[in-house]
Amino acid sequence: MNGPKVIFTIPIFGGIKVSESIVNMWIIMAALAAASIWLTHGLERRNPSKKQLALEKLIDMLYGMVTDVMGERYIGFAPYIGTLFLLSIVGSLSALTGMRPITADLSVILAWTVVTFLLIQANNIKNHGIFGWLKSFAEPVPFITPLNIISEIANPVSMTFRHFGNIAAGLVITSLVYGGLASLSAAVFSRIPNDFFASIPIFQVGLPAVLSVYFDLFTSFLQAYIICMLTMVFVQGAGE
Repeated sequence: MNGPKVIFTIPIFGGIKVSESIVNMWIIMAALAAASIWLTHGLERRNPSKKQLALEKLIDMLYGMVTDVMGERYIGFAPYIGTLFLLSIVGSLSALTGMRPITADLSVILAWTVVTFLLIQANNIKNHGIFGWLKSFAEPVPFITPLNIISEIANPVSMTFRHFGNIAAGLVITSLVYGGLASLSAAVFSRIPNDFFASIPIFQVGLPAVLSVYFDLFTSFLQAYIICMLTMVFVQGAGE
């Protein structure tokens, strides 16, 4: 509800605060790195294992999606899109383990969209040159240049708040429901002489699980897919 906690402070440059989101990001990065090493260990050209077949199927799906959306010439962006999707989905689903999801931290999503924004501009410059890139801001007529600049900056901003807003809203709503149901349990069962029932938040059973399925599973996959799809569309559009 109050944002990520500060876990510790590094005593340099006036004190660098290391928040809960940063620590959780380190844990997720270590888990993904370990999973990558395990999945790519012992690959065989002949008689591949079921693990290898499943991994190759997922890789084929990733490259197929990038090809369908961006075209063959942008196939080199597939590793970045796959990494972005993994960080987003695992970062959101980490809430199921009791961790604070890193995607509920505005600075995390902003960092991802800044990278995407730089990729868009770099791809535009690569395909049209510096002068062609600058000229694009004055098209179709020069007097709308300020609007084109605002539109270009608005893309990463909208991507940031769309992803962050949905995950953070789910976190806040779930916390409010948990707290409200605990208070309701205490109010109802406080009338019972037995203190055992009053100490158990019975009303927290059921509804929070349903909310968790929606916010932690459906919304997590949806937002991961959307940020990847928007990234591909914007980067590809900058090269046309």
